[in-house]
Amino acid sequence: MRLRSTADGQPAVRAEAPAAPPSAQETGLGRAGLRAVGRGKAGLRGISPGAALRRHWLLAVLLTAGLVMRVLAQIAYRPALLYIDSIKYLFGAYPGNDPPGYLLVLRPLLAVGNLDLVAAVQHLLGLAMAVALYLLMRRRGVSRWLAALATAPILLDAYQLQIEQTIMPDTLFEALIVTGLVLLLWQPKPTRWMIIGGGIALGASAPVAQIGEVFILPAVIYLLVAVPGWRAKLTQGIALCAAFALPIVFYSSVSLADNGHFSLAPSTGTNQLYGRLVLATNCHALSLPGYEQALCPTHQQAAALGIDGLVHDRTSPLRRYVPPPGMSFQGIVSNFDHRLEMHDPVGIALAIGKDAVQLFAVRRVQNPEDTPIARWQFQDHYPQYKPYVTISHGQLQLAQQPTGVVQVLGRGQPFGGGNPVAVKPLAKFLRAYQLDGGYTPGPLFLFCVVAGLLGSLAVGRRRATAAQRATASACLLVIVAGAAVLLSSDVFQFTWRYQLPALITLPPAGALGLTVIAGYFAARHRQRASQELPHRLGTRPRPPRARRRAEAAPPGEANPERAR
Repeated sequence: MRLRSTADGQPAVRAEAPAAPPSAQETGLGRAGLRAVGRGKAGLRGISPGAALRRHWLLAVLLTAGLVMRVLAQIAYRPALLYIDSIKYLFGAYPGNDPPGYLLVLRPLLAVGNLDLVAAVQHLLGLAMAVALYLLMRRRGVSRWLAALATAPILLDAYQLQIEQTIMPDTLFEALIVTGLVLLLWQPKPTRWMIIGGGIALGASAPVAQIGEVFILPAVIYLLVAVPGWRAKLTQGIALCAAFALPIVFYSSVSLADNGHFSLAPSTGTNQLYGRLVLATNCHALSLPGYEQALCPTHQQAAALGIDGLVHDRTSPLRRYVPPPGMSFQGIVSNFDHRLEMHDPVGIALAIGKDAVQLFAVRRVQNPEDTPIARWQFQDHYPQYKPYVTISHGQLQLAQQPTGVVQVLGRGQPFGGGNPVAVKPLAKFLRAYQLDGGYTPGPLFLFCVVAGLLGSLAVGRRRATAAQRATASACLLVIVAGAAVLLSSDVFQFTWRYQLPALITLPPAGALGLTVIAGYFAARHRQRASQELPHRLGTRPRPPRARRRAEAAPPGEANPERAR
């Protein structure tokens, strides 16, 4: 076989064609996913703002709507909304059961501004969380319209708007969760520094809300799935745990130096479980020691107080209890709780499950024993919580507990921002919007949970491509993180405030899960079509080239090229 010669007599060598990039079918991401990955590597260089706006027009519309709603909330309630626990963060007036890590952000803002600035920063965090989740979903192959719709709950849910306008740590807690998830998932195979950064962000959520300690579990599960090789899993897992523990140990060390307790919160979680256990069981059916009987309220009293009242109300047996001389209050309450846990564990589990499914209700409802939902709803007036937050002579007065010292907030007073104002037309609009459907419906949350769970199953599917597994592993982390924080909160008590992390976890998990499911069915459809096409044309599939040549060769010549 002779080679073709060039004009100068040299043999011509055929230039090999460059390798084609992987197709949408090969990656399992689809065309939108490939474009998203390409943009993720190249960034936004070369894309004009107008082109970016046209390409992401749905996100731009939702961001604009979210910005308008936040501006209305900022104007409607000035200088900001205050809750009972806001006093704790503003004055450090009483220890409570939650870590005061929110102070680390609150104090610098108040040093340079006032309560208006705090609310504005929290609203900006809400918008930033939506953008970060959108970019993350696009990098994992979610289509533009689906990724944008998954950010709608965080942008437009009125309960989210209300908590951002309130001096409370929930918005910061959500922002740290989103930061940790985005860092861990930014690359299909997380780098060491991404793991450390994600671990620090998730660990930093615990000093803000102690329930953040549960995020170590979904983060470790994700590394076991996403990192190949047991040695790499071990080293990366150690790095994650060390990074996660760093902010917790640091804050606990500060607490030790300040008040002598190496812990995130001055009070332990034992007291918090008291309300759940008393309401879910019948403590009168137990043979209690004499010194514990005062902790057992009547059924009518427990039902009237609810879980929140049993833990915090002054009339609760827990708050009025005085231990015998020489005995520890915490030790007695812990033993009492343990007796209830052993007495009826099934009843306790059913009570927790009953509260957990409230998230999926069509309308925002409230059971008699729940924390009043009105606390997280816009009012047509400036809300007060007597005796903690009151208005007297047009000025906001905050009563510090347990000292009872009253601080007046107003122009020229601590934190500034002026006297409390509720602009009634805007306040009425926001309240009507919230009560008449301006929240994420429960069935949508349920749909996202189902889609997220189904999408996570592709992690173990053998025929899944690397890209499909990467999307499925991201789905797994987000859905497990959401389930961990929501169910752990429900163990203590159900309140719609504690359901807010669902907005930043369940819709993105649903979008990732739908992307994995759609890719699976698209691959099945292509496989079925490739098998059925030859039969439709009345032909049989063509054999490979070597086999066709062998069949066409004369007898005794198995390889025509060699014979030539």
